Parts: sequence; structure tokens; C-alpha cells
Amino acid sequence: MTHSSPEQTRIMEAMGIALDEARAAGDAGDVPVGAVVLSGEGHVIGVGRNRREADGDPTAHAEILALRAAGQHLGGWRLSGCTLVVTLEPCTMCAGAIVLARVPRLVLGAWDEKAGACGSTRDVVRDSRLNHQVQVSGGVREVEASRQLRDFFTTRR
Repeated sequence: MTHSSPEQTRIMEAMGIALDEARAAGDAGDVPVGAVVLSGEGHVIGVGRNRREADGDPTAHAEILALRAAGQHLGGWRLSGCTLVVTLEPCTMCAGAIVLARVPRLVLGAWDEKAGACGSTRDVVRDSRLNHQVQVSGGVREVEASRQLRDFFTTRR
């Protein structure tokens, strides 16, 4: 039997919250993506789900909304020491926001082979030309995250 560290447990719990947020986004007609920001101590300080359709806002991606909530919680834009947990690999816009917010760690569920910008089609978050690079861990609860997306798009085709 493998024992999880407290940090691994917090990451898995945060991904569970993100998956719940993704489900809610899908139920509302948005692409099912959810995101959670954890403080350096492992507390949830920001939560977001895709709301592009709901808000009529092209920037209302789960990651952006979670980063905004975390910044408001902390009272500033620098999210040093935080971890972003998201169900799908972030796009270029969200990857840029992660870098600009100085998030040191990204944990993702499913890789996005079409539009991902954190290691699959491009790698914005680890570009050495930028002033900040992000540690990326992928594949956390990947089967669940992928299934949500696949089911969502299957029902719309």
C-alpha cells in the first residue's frame, strides 16, 4: 500500500474540486474545465470554472477566474508560493497569465494536444526567454478529466 504525503493529498483534493467545477461548467453549457489555486500552505484561495458562454466573455476561462479570485484573496497579483490545479492543460492565454502571476507550480489533469501551451503543442510556462518559469506536473486524475471533456463533446456532435 502506498502512502500519500499531505501535499499529494491536498493536490488530489484540489483536483476533485476542480473536477466538480468542470462538471458544473459543462452542465451550464460551457466546456468542462475547472481550476483551483492553493496557497503555499495548501489552502484553497481561488476557484474557477469556464464561464465563456455564461458570461459572454472570451477570457472567462477557469484558470483566469481562479487566478483572479486568488489575487483578490491575497490582496495582490503576485501568486508566489501558490499552486494552480486545473483539469485541462491551459491554453496560450492562460499560460501567459500563469507566468505573469508568478505561479511557481501547475498541476493539470488532461493534456490538450490541440491547444495546450504547457508542454504539449507549445510550452509558454517554461520558456526560458520569460522572466518566470513554472514547474508542471501532468496526468493527475487524467482519466476523469478526459472523460468529462469527451462526454461533453460527444453529446454536442
